[in-house]
Amino acid sequence: MTAPARPLIADLAGQNFDAVVVGAGVNGVSAALHLAAGGYSVLLVEKGDFGSGSSSRSSRLLHCGLRYLAPGGSMWDFALHPGRLVTALKMARKAMDCRAQFAHETPERVRHFTFYFPVMEGQPYDPWQIGLGLKVLAALGPGDPPLEQRRLSLQEARSAPLVGGVRDPERLRAVYSLREYQFEWPERIVADEVFEAERLGAVVRNYTAVAGWARDGEGWRLDLTDTLDEGATATVTAATVVNMGGIWMDRVNARSATGSAGRRITGTKGAHIVVQLPPECADVGLITLHRENEPFYCVPWRGLHYFGPTETMFDGDIDDVRSTEADIHWLLDEANHLLPGLGLGRDDVVYSWAGVRPLTYDPEQPRGARARLLHDLEGEGLPGVYAMTAGPIMTHRTAGEDVVAAVAGRLGPRGPAQPIDWSAQRFPEDTNAPPLMTDDPAIRLSDLVHVAETERVTSLVDILARRTGVGWSRGHGRQEARKAAEAVAGTLGWDDVRVDAEVAAYETYVDHFFAGPFQAD
Repeated sequence: MTAPARPLIADLAGQNFDAVVVGAGVNGVSAALHLAAGGYSVLLVEKGDFGSGSSSRSSRLLHCGLRYLAPGGSMWDFALHPGRLVTALKMARKAMDCRAQFAHETPERVRHFTFYFPVMEGQPYDPWQIGLGLKVLAALGPGDPPLEQRRLSLQEARSAPLVGGVRDPERLRAVYSLREYQFEWPERIVADEVFEAERLGAVVRNYTAVAGWARDGEGWRLDLTDTLDEGATATVTAATVVNMGGIWMDRVNARSATGSAGRRITGTKGAHIVVQLPPECADVGLITLHRENEPFYCVPWRGLHYFGPTETMFDGDIDDVRSTEADIHWLLDEANHLLPGLGLGRDDVVYSWAGVRPLTYDPEQPRGARARLLHDLEGEGLPGVYAMTAGPIMTHRTAGEDVVAAVAGRLGPRGPAQPIDWSAQRFPEDTNAPPLMTDDPAIRLSDLVHVAETERVTSLVDILARRTGVGWSRGHGRQEARKAAEAVAGTLGWDDVRVDAEVAAYETYVDHFFAGPFQAD
């Protein structure tokens, strides 16, 4: 069976929408989904594949929001800037609410584990401050699932996995534990919500860029181009434009021929390394501060653990974000300083990845503000245009609600509201189909064919790195790449030459973005 051809971009020509959402990361997809559910006609476009940008490069944590309650240099930061405390409490509450929603409505896409937080002498926060922060979070949240926060006795802590191996255990002042959640893989969450938005009436298109846009009467005219088919274009109109471009936001705004939006994004880079830890560390992680007093995690992940993130200003190519050897060695140094008994070296790094956080530009906060903001750009000559900054993955569903509220202030929906189905989209069961990987039966060859038939994929990278999560396994599915390509070749119309090219392109992608064996920068 050959999959339906990817819809031609020309099919969009002349269509009018209530809203065009630019950018199909988790926040853009949430915006499109909530708009469609609210009865608005919406077009969602993404210059790459769905979920292929910063959403696929996060720390993968559905965390409780404790970091929002960290006031910066000292507790005086909140006292001197009470507005920041109010914002922090709002963001922390959203994090706890979203944690509960995922745990109850989409449990297939998250897993929980125990996080230990050792508080050491010389760190900027006292035990009572951490304890108070956890109590505040528990009070802000709905209570189910519980945060399960508690303070361990020092004797109990010193025998706990990972905690017992921290440097200078005599400096331990307290250890807290809490129940934390992790996204199984964010790209699949994006895909689930993309196709739910489409079911509710949204028009969705990956590999589609906004080449330019300008005022058109009371609305906007957007010129679109197919990034995989040079010369294929279409022009659409819309009453509103929602720029959810993340780190590409300022670039999208700059393509407007009308108005002049100021800078909105400050990007900081977060890199991670993946290593193998002893079996007793399974389902246990650490959250602490590294030597520059920024959050530092050790997180269980698919039988492995990852350390991170870095937090450095990023001024490189936003289309080529990856870990450098300098990032990897810095992370190794911090991991070994935290847990000296591990003795980790470069050869212990199974792989690494990095992303850039699209934080809010604020001259008073050089590393960017973490408060999620939806900017109304009317005051800058862009009426009906909205742009969201600093939208973290864990609260992305409420981001869509904020977008609908903003659009509703300008125009009403043209259709009835519909409920959103948050359940995970499962692959059809076919227990007779062979697994792609002999050591992991979770993904079968029939799953790859289903994805090829129904999920707008154009490459092996789309299939393995994003729709199935194979790319995040220990070996990234490199040895199985040819088997995977051959399994979908008939569906996607690939001949032997194309299969060879797809396998080579996938291997290049893995080598480039996952930084496994040593690579020169």
